[in-house]
Amino acid sequence: MSCSLSHASLHSYEVTTMLEQKLHMSRPEPLKSTGSSLQMDPADLPGLSAVTVLSLLACILQMLSAVLLTYRYGGRTSGEDKWILLWVFYDVIVHLTLEGPFVYMCLVGTVETSEGPLAELWKEYGKADSRWLVSDPTIVSIEILTVVLDSLLGILLIHAILKEKYYRHFLQITLSVCELYGGWMTFCPDWLLGSPHLNTSRWLYLWVYLVFFNGLWVLVPVLLLVQSWFCLKSLVLKDDRYEVIRKKM
Repeated sequence: MSCSLSHASLHSYEVTTMLEQKLHMSRPEPLKSTGSSLQMDPADLPGLSAVTVLSLLACILQMLSAVLLTYRYGGRTSGEDKWILLWVFYDVIVHLTLEGPFVYMCLVGTVETSEGPLAELWKEYGKADSRWLVSDPTIVSIEILTVVLDSLLGILLIHAILKEKYYRHFLQITLSVCELYGGWMTFCPDWLLGSPHLNTSRWLYLWVYLVFFNGLWVLVPVLLLVQSWFCLKSLVLKDDRYEVIRKKM
């Protein structure tokens, strides 16, 4: 009799233990807290890193510099030309202060092995396009041309706009075509390979670094080409009207 009771008690204990284990396994693990905050995996946080924020602030500082230069030198120009001057000032500033150091880093080594604030900025952009980290020959070749030729064209265009030179639209068209060609040759080779170097896994890399910043150098040059088209057209029509009037006289 006592053996039966012991066996029943043991069986009851085993069932109780199994139920407790199942309940414990099905219960969700509580989040650990430190003070008033909950611990989470940093990779899951939607925030931006310090390098990202500083890089974006550097771009804003470049734009503010272009605004100040436009305000300082473009006072007597038309409203339309003020916007064009703003863009060209910004374009030259970016080529000289951002892409110029990139070319230097690539000629003496790579961005990946370089140190300093500008190297960190390019390393951040390299998260979206890894070719910029390793001195890709196509990228470096385009950037050398951009820093030297496009910067010179931009400075001459600023002078032509401010002084109302006759060659203004020749420079504007040439600069715009160079910018568009540079953008095409930057991305087309990688697209033909299936975009192995482009990282579009995060919205920041895709929409800010790749689409927004590179898209500016497509949209604005196209608008400048359209503006040159209409200005040159109006000049030709004006000359035609003048010729008709002169013949009637």
